[in-house]
Amino acid sequence: MEGTGSGGGSQEPRGEGRYIYCVIEGEHDDSLGNVGVDGNEVFTISGGGFSAVVHTCPAFAYDTADQEMVESWVVSHDRVVQMASEKYGAVLPMGFDTIVMEKDGRDAARNVREWLNEDREVLKGKMDRVSGKAEYGVQIFWDPELEGTRIVRESDELLELTRKIESRSEGAAYMYRQKLEKELKDSLEKKATMHFHRFYDSIHGCVDDIRVERTKKSGETPMLANFACLGTPDQARRLGEELERIESMDGFTVRYMGPWPPYSFVTGG
Repeated sequence: MEGTGSGGGSQEPRGEGRYIYCVIEGEHDDSLGNVGVDGNEVFTISGGGFSAVVHTCPAFAYDTADQEMVESWVVSHDRVVQMASEKYGAVLPMGFDTIVMEKDGRDAARNVREWLNEDREVLKGKMDRVSGKAEYGVQIFWDPELEGTRIVRESDELLELTRKIESRSEGAAYMYRQKLEKELKDSLEKKATMHFHRFYDSIHGCVDDIRVERTKKSGETPMLANFACLGTPDQARRLGEELERIESMDGFTVRYMGPWPPYSFVTGG
């Protein structure tokens, strides 16, 4: 999108900009009211068979060291996207702080219209892809200690190392303990990879598309996998059933979130 700014440090204003929340299908001339970031009026700009949901802003990125303010902005952004989804149906959500600016003597509103016109085929492809679907988050956690106990119990070699640790002198036991820890670490890494791919395949079979997200720390239980999934309501029900099966497995827990606008399948692509 030509003339788009996102994120970054403090900048000098370069005229007037349009902050974009999302794109909707159809050409609309609407106002959603003063519901935007910092209470700005949210309205539509149309072109190419689509409309951008925007507010007017100075042409520089939203930036502050106040984390609570940033969180408030993001919540406002997400709320507008959700409102647009409820009112118009399928949306192409933009990432927070997507701003179209003045350029080459053309004002921001004109640049938004030209972008919608020039990229209408790309926008149509994305809209077709997400229409009737939503994003769901899936996080799978596991218990490595429980898995490690199973690994030792099922391995003659590791059981033998355990017996040697219990029966040898402190010096000899230390060497065997080091060997056991290394063997167990390697086995756990292989198990984690195996479980990840198995869960990826079973979840992918339930939904339209899947993205692998970065795992995050969440309490004391390690996160094994973090997926963004795109699917219809029927696919979401099948996904829920599959996640119930995974959660019934000893040592695994699941967090299932959504539905959300399909950020992971629109932005950056």
